[in-house]
Amino acid sequence: MFVFGVAVLFKLFSIQFLQGEKYRALADTRVVKNVKIPANRGNVYSVKGNLLATSVPKYDVRIDLLTPSSATFEEYLIPLSDSLAKYSGKSSSYYQKALRKERANRNRYFLLARNVGYGDYIRLRNFPLLRLGAFKGGLIVEQTTKREHPMGAIAQRSIGYERFDEDGNVTRAGIDGAFGVKYLRGTDGQRRKQKIGKGQWKPLSDANEIEPKDGYDVYTTIDVNIQDIAHHALLKQLEEYEADHGCVVVMEAKTGEIRAISNLGRNENGKYYERLNYAVGEAHEPGSTFKVMALMAALEDKVVDTATVVDTKMGYKQFYGRGIYDTHGHGKISVARTLEVSSNIGLATIVDQGYAKQPQKFVNHLQDWGLDKPLGLPILGEGEPVIPKPGDKIWSRNALPSMAYGYNLKLTPLQTLTFYNAIANNGVMVKPKFIREVKELDQVVESFEEVEEGDKICSEKTLKEIQNILKNVVERGTGRSLYSPYFSMAGKTGTAQTEYWMKDWKENRRYISSFAGYFPADNPKYSCIVVIHKPSVKKGYYGADVTGPVFQRIAQKIHTDTPIIDEVETLEVKRASVEKEFNGFYETAQTYKTIMPNVVGLPVMDAVALLENMQVHVTVKLQGNGVVKSQSIEKNIKLKDNQTIILTAS
Repeated sequence: MFVFGVAVLFKLFSIQFLQGEKYRALADTRVVKNVKIPANRGNVYSVKGNLLATSVPKYDVRIDLLTPSSATFEEYLIPLSDSLAKYSGKSSSYYQKALRKERANRNRYFLLARNVGYGDYIRLRNFPLLRLGAFKGGLIVEQTTKREHPMGAIAQRSIGYERFDEDGNVTRAGIDGAFGVKYLRGTDGQRRKQKIGKGQWKPLSDANEIEPKDGYDVYTTIDVNIQDIAHHALLKQLEEYEADHGCVVVMEAKTGEIRAISNLGRNENGKYYERLNYAVGEAHEPGSTFKVMALMAALEDKVVDTATVVDTKMGYKQFYGRGIYDTHGHGKISVARTLEVSSNIGLATIVDQGYAKQPQKFVNHLQDWGLDKPLGLPILGEGEPVIPKPGDKIWSRNALPSMAYGYNLKLTPLQTLTFYNAIANNGVMVKPKFIREVKELDQVVESFEEVEEGDKICSEKTLKEIQNILKNVVERGTGRSLYSPYFSMAGKTGTAQTEYWMKDWKENRRYISSFAGYFPADNPKYSCIVVIHKPSVKKGYYGADVTGPVFQRIAQKIHTDTPIIDEVETLEVKRASVEKEFNGFYETAQTYKTIMPNVVGLPVMDAVALLENMQVHVTVKLQGNGVVKSQSIEKNIKLKDNQTIILTAS
């Protein structure tokens, strides 16, 4: 027993003094811990300062019912219950019973309100007992933040978010996700909490040990009005044609700033929502919108000119054992006309005859324009383009004819738009831009300027020819149904087969409809692309029918709401009759100061104004309206003060 007692004493001594620091630290980690306080994420704004995404603080308000003394608890029980009853709508007696019961059960973490806003939080913490704070009243407040999008579902995917799952994996979508780490996220704070049993933790004080630092605000290039126009124009057409998904992007021609980007996909119930960022992430065969690139390369190399005649047969021609079709037979037409009517045979013939012996020369143009690599956007998930070249697995003798009309290659919608925007911007290609500046309150932290991608894409001669053809596509080509004499547009329709390699394609045909262009045609302000996947074949699938009207609605609505003409030379348009009438009135007013003038023939309002502004004070009475027919005092008679003049008018 003596030896056992000595061993116990030695162990106690060892734990207390030799290993004391270790066990005290271990106890602290199990009873007290540092909890991360997330910083408020910075706001995302439109180009005009409209709020697109913001972090809203939410609060859970609880009470430690063992903290107040018995006297304090009894003193404030009824007043606190009355206040809670007014707040929640439940009875005061309900809260009195609940609070007494939970105090008897030694509840140190009783929930009073969950997920309330800042205004309700301030109101709650000023209730009786709670206003005494954490140490006397037992107040426990836990703050979280929730990301909200004031515009709702519009552009939600493009505005984006940053989300963490239970395993710590992060998903970063859109602008919010792209610029979250560097600008929006901020620096988290820290708060010490103590374990109070049942897996619950209570703050040790009202204040944080380290205060969180809010993130910077990001000002995007998105225009809320244009975004709304683009979203609803796309949604209307998707619903009408029962399509699978689609996207639309509107870009400012000179700066490359993205004014609107909408991506809508259909769910199981047939409703459309911002499912994926198709404009940035979905690379697909562009179809006929690529014919512009193919023809530009041929014109630049002087393989053909716009007047060269091409035989498109009567809608069918074989290339290396494989047939190529046109929707209609066009026979022998000019090179310019092949693009206007979107002849697959015409473009395939031009490219095959010009580059069959030197295909790399054609591919070099596409590489020089950067079509073989991503745009390098800050938004994550950009699609990978595919531009085959001689020696690749997908290269064959038919590669060139297929590429000429937009097959056997892949581009994202935003890549295609960037090229068309260069045509609108006098040949200068600019990188798409999503944010304009980053701010901390009113202080600019960083600004973003437009980035030009190398030299002009082609010669001035080629550029003018392509611009004229794109204008003619709308006026007399495949896009003629979109033509309006009151508002000019230029662009190219596109209709491409998709999933044609699948066995059921003939029974269930699928297409991608597109339209890319700019407006106004002569002085472009905006470029735009619309892509719609798998419209109902029963309702239509040609680009001019499916996507063209979306482009047209957007262009005309933007033009109506924000006219392209910024200056008016003069509003001072002189009319001879008005000028003569004014001069006569002015001369009469200057001549007759005390003598009755002749006011017959003058409008009543002019006559009254003339008489009441003379040097003598007279009273004018009217009989009738319109033009003065007679006056009670003859002209050239000297007037006296307070004299009455009667004017008869009709």
